[in-house]
Amino acid sequence: MRERSRGRRRREAGGSGSSAAAPQRERRGAPAAGGGRRLAMEEGAADLRQRKKQNCTESDKMAPEERNKENSKLGRLPKYMLIQRFAKLFFGCLAAVTSGMMYAVYLSTYHERKFWFSSRQELEREITFQGDSAIYYSFYKELLKAPSFERGVYELTHNNKTISLKTINAVQQMTLYPELIASVLYQASGSEEVIEPVYFYIGIVFGLQGIYVTALFVTSWVMSGTWLAGMLTVAWFIINRTDTTRIDYSIPSRENWALPYFACQVAALTGYLKKTLNCSAEFCYLLVSASTYTFMMMWEYSHYLLFVQAVSLFLLDSFALAQTEKVHEVYKIYLFSLCVGYLLQFENSALLVSPLLSLVAALMLSKCLQMNMKKGTFMSRLLKIMYIYLVLMITVTLNFLLKMFVPHKENEHLLKFIEVKLGLNTTKNFTMNWLLCQESLQAPSQDFFLRLTQSSLLPFYILVLIICLFSVTQVIFRRICGEPLKEAVKLEDGRIGERPEIVYHVIHTVLLGCLAMCLEGMKYLWTPYVCMLAAFGVCSPELWMTLFKWLRLKAVHPILLALILSMAVPTIIGFSLWKEFFPRIMTELSELQEFYDPDTVELMTWIKRQAPVAAVFAGSPQLMGVIKLCTGWMVSSLPLYNDDDLLKRNENIYQIYSKRSAEDIYKILTSYKANFLIIEDSICNEVGPVRGCRVKDLLDIANGHVVCEEGDSYADSKYGRFCHEIKMNYSPYVNYFTRVYWNRSYFVYKINTVISFQS
Repeated sequence: MRERSRGRRRREAGGSGSSAAAPQRERRGAPAAGGGRRLAMEEGAADLRQRKKQNCTESDKMAPEERNKENSKLGRLPKYMLIQRFAKLFFGCLAAVTSGMMYAVYLSTYHERKFWFSSRQELEREITFQGDSAIYYSFYKELLKAPSFERGVYELTHNNKTISLKTINAVQQMTLYPELIASVLYQASGSEEVIEPVYFYIGIVFGLQGIYVTALFVTSWVMSGTWLAGMLTVAWFIINRTDTTRIDYSIPSRENWALPYFACQVAALTGYLKKTLNCSAEFCYLLVSASTYTFMMMWEYSHYLLFVQAVSLFLLDSFALAQTEKVHEVYKIYLFSLCVGYLLQFENSALLVSPLLSLVAALMLSKCLQMNMKKGTFMSRLLKIMYIYLVLMITVTLNFLLKMFVPHKENEHLLKFIEVKLGLNTTKNFTMNWLLCQESLQAPSQDFFLRLTQSSLLPFYILVLIICLFSVTQVIFRRICGEPLKEAVKLEDGRIGERPEIVYHVIHTVLLGCLAMCLEGMKYLWTPYVCMLAAFGVCSPELWMTLFKWLRLKAVHPILLALILSMAVPTIIGFSLWKEFFPRIMTELSELQEFYDPDTVELMTWIKRQAPVAAVFAGSPQLMGVIKLCTGWMVSSLPLYNDDDLLKRNENIYQIYSKRSAEDIYKILTSYKANFLIIEDSICNEVGPVRGCRVKDLLDIANGHVVCEEGDSYADSKYGRFCHEIKMNYSPYVNYFTRVYWNRSYFVYKINTVISFQS
């Protein structure tokens, strides 16, 4: 009982204690309540962490099965994508190669229809090579006739059988590396018994043109992501063939050998600059290296075109729109190609004083500064502008110093020509004025723009160029404001100006376009890339998406509309081009054209039969090139314009169409050891469309035989025109010259050996 009463007292005391403690907790008020809330939050957080741990453990237990399922799905997806990409790549490559082969076959067929090549004799075939083309092919013939390849190369490098009183290194002066390669391939392949040399030669050129078209196809394909752009590029290129290539007029010309390699270099450079092709960057780099060097060896003016490309890359890098490391790797390729080209081109001083070398050297010297300027601060932006100015100043200074210390004579006439062309100087020099009168060195005509517009090329090019330029301007503004470029530009972003390969092509075509607006001959460099850029633009969903971003379309989903237009627009263009121009192309291939020059054939036949083997002929440089090819006889001049001595010779020989005395002409001709003189009736009686650009007019101006008063010109010479007077057969002309052959187009005179001069 006592124990029960004690337990009861303890419970009552505990109850009274708890009831006594209650008022104390109530008196603590808010602090006690806040502590309770904190305790509750801590308990809730602990419960949440406990549940997460449980979930994690459960997920870890389930992870192996789910991961296996996901891996199986991902394993099937790459295989499907791999097959899709392989099919796309296979059919794209097949289309590119097929396009190139069909274009080569088209050129061969058109050439056969135009000249009836297969049904003509060798002499008649060789006459189709005119001007400088005849010279190039004549050296190809000499290489094949040589007892060995080494002997043939030696005779070309120490040639004294082409131009009288002059020993030249024909390989260096005329860039005969294409002929060296063609002769080696012809002899090494055992083609002597299979195909004639002329067919092998022009077949290589046509094959290179096929590679040219294929490279343009690939470039447009890489940029747009669809080989439909490549097909459209080829279609525009062939339709505008008059303005994209000179293959119809001069097959062996240097640019027909060189530009296909440049197109391959541009295609590889496009892939090298592209961000999403990092896996094939090494292959693209090697292709850029090989094609750059080959291009430089094929054409004496290649370094000027590479200089324009280097300026494009310099601007691309200056605005931080491409990876600096990649751009500087391309600069190293330029430097390597220049050094190796200088050594293999017999120490060609023109490469040392070229603006390309000066620019690359300036960029290499400024590389350390450039690496410290892309910081995004105001000072770095200011230094960026100073960097561009610094590079330009270093380039000009280096080029000036190199021209002072490096002896060179090549291409000096180009600077004089540029001065006269820009109106900075005036001249009466016959050579300068004759060059200014050449159609290829004048501003493009309206017919050129009309042809591009009729084929719908020019309107779409302008549209694509405007969109790209605006997008690039926006990107440059963002870069100036410090906004970084995106690692990967998506379709929905609508920022086509952030792709470095697109920016490069935009700058490149703008620079080439500026040159083409000044010189019509530059259109053969510009128009092919106009075809490529326009085809890329209309087939690129990103370009349409960029336009829709600006227009802020809401009625239709912009991505869907961009994808639809990127397929519909080129399809419509292709069908319209097919309907309008395909019948014309088939008509060109079906109709037989006639190219026959009996007067020239008779002249070459007479020379081979009647003229002494040691005879030297004098006449217009274009005719001398044909004589050298068809007969092998020595001549006094050649149609080459990269040597000051030859230019002076051409001017002196052209005096046979001026108003000078027989004695003066005789002294000029005998100074070059000429034995026969050929007067061309087409030059003597020339009726040119532009008065003042005829050969006889330019000679009268250079000799001061024309007086201009109040807009009218008057003759001021006591002698008649030599080419007219010599046909009269009276003294003193008969004392110096004896006519030995003539036909409707040519008059051949033997230069007499006289002792006394009659008045």
